[in-house]
Amino acid sequence: MKRLLGYLKPFAAPITGVLVLVFIQVMADLYLPTLMSDIIDTGVMNGDTGYILRTGALMLLIAAGSLGCAVLSSWLSTRVATGFGRDLRHAVFAKVESFTLTEFDRFGAATLITRTTNDVSQIQNMVMMVLRMMVTAPIMAIGGVAMAYSEDRPLTLTLAVAVPALLLLITILARKTMPLFKSMQSKVDRLNLVLREGLTGMRVIRAFNRTKHEEGRFDAANTDITDNYIKVNRVMAFLMPTVMMVMNLTSIAILWFGIGRIDSGDMQLGSLMAFTQYAMQIMFSMLMMSMLFIMVPRALAAADRIADVLEVEPSIVDPENPVSTEGLRGDVEFRNVTFSHHGAEKPALENVSFHARHGETTAFIGSTGSGKSTLMKLVPRFYDVDSGAILVDGVDVRSLRREDLRSRIGYVPQKASLFADSVAGNIRFGAEEATDEEVREAADVAQATEFVEAMDGGFEHGIAQGGTNVSGGQKQRLSIARALARKPEIYIFDDSFSALDFRTDARLRAALKSRVEGATVLLVAQRVGTVMNADRIVVLEEGKVAGIGTHAELLKSCPVYREIAASQLSEEEIE
Repeated sequence: MKRLLGYLKPFAAPITGVLVLVFIQVMADLYLPTLMSDIIDTGVMNGDTGYILRTGALMLLIAAGSLGCAVLSSWLSTRVATGFGRDLRHAVFAKVESFTLTEFDRFGAATLITRTTNDVSQIQNMVMMVLRMMVTAPIMAIGGVAMAYSEDRPLTLTLAVAVPALLLLITILARKTMPLFKSMQSKVDRLNLVLREGLTGMRVIRAFNRTKHEEGRFDAANTDITDNYIKVNRVMAFLMPTVMMVMNLTSIAILWFGIGRIDSGDMQLGSLMAFTQYAMQIMFSMLMMSMLFIMVPRALAAADRIADVLEVEPSIVDPENPVSTEGLRGDVEFRNVTFSHHGAEKPALENVSFHARHGETTAFIGSTGSGKSTLMKLVPRFYDVDSGAILVDGVDVRSLRREDLRSRIGYVPQKASLFADSVAGNIRFGAEEATDEEVREAADVAQATEFVEAMDGGFEHGIAQGGTNVSGGQKQRLSIARALARKPEIYIFDDSFSALDFRTDARLRAALKSRVEGATVLLVAQRVGTVMNADRIVVLEEGKVAGIGTHAELLKSCPVYREIAASQLSEEEIE
């Protein structure tokens, strides 16, 4: 919470201005009923028109000043709240960008989206209300009691009954609503999660005819949050009429006893009217505080969730004295590497060792879940190993700055990701300085030029978010072109040819040979035909190395590889 308050420091001056303006406004509002009382008791009763006009003009001037202060304070408080929300969203986004995959696995995308949007909005609204009401309500309540007491002491006893009754009512309602508001954010998380899963997995849902099932999941999450809101609104619906009833009963009591005091000559009519105004101001200040009591718990829950994100220390950090990557050739060596995902019962990789030399292609093959993609993510330090070491040119990757290491890697993930930009913009994503010729050259090698030029606008054709307006094979080829444009020392192709037909796959691999010459190539594939010409093939089985060698060597020495080959190749090709 202290860290969140730190983001308000740049707004110290406007916050001070808001507080001063609110104080002036409240003082003006408290002084107006006294002037009204003077007009009635002195001006009207004595028929002094001049006094009425002078005092009335003063009241108009004070009212205009109060209005000006209210407008300015509202404008400043809105500026502070929206600026604070902007800075907080930026801080959360920047923090999330520094997360490793371990932190992403811990939080999940759905809750991070909710915390960056809905939670920040809750805090932003609270800041605005606090600046306007947190000062207004106490001053108006205390000042109202003092001014009412100065008008008539005995009649103030009516407030001694009404105010505690109203506070008791507000306390009871706050106790009922606080738990509901605190649970609201987790329910929003759940709804966001189900909605996001439904949108990202739309094709799979339709392919397996699970539309009704997903609708049921969404309806359950939607109904849950709806029921919560209904419970809150039921309490809130009870609050307003009850408060109005207390206020009206208080007004009746004031008039009842006040008329008696006027009749006995102990009080004047103007004082009674002023006293009634002060009583209403006190009641409204109680109502404002009740609104704060209801909103603050939800905002505090949101603040805790945002603080959880901001206070997380990434599990992977750069070394204090990093080793330079100058002259990096790209030799990659795994030495007895063991790695487990967060919360997993057994390691995803266990005692994995191999050496991928620069200028050579090292391929990885194995059944689904054998750890191939996990192994690829360890090279750029998306995760850190539990034990063992990953060396680049003999230097542990943990001794290198992540930025330096990753700048030497061209990574094509298993799931191709494109952004809402032009084709050229997506290819330049890994190399902003790439010229048009280099972009076209990368597309040529990736076998993407043909379909790109067939698009309207060619390389300036817009790609939709996530690449939804291109096919899976086209997304993979554009992702490969993006890695090639970077011209790195290490290429990582994580099952990047799976959506390509055999002809395109063969042409792409042939074009790659000359382009990646001298670099280290780490290639994950499911097809034996894709890896059989590699300089070295690493066979993985349940996170362990089942064999290392060339295609011919593994057919003789590795039963796992021979079984995979037998399922894809003919007997003649195997022999």
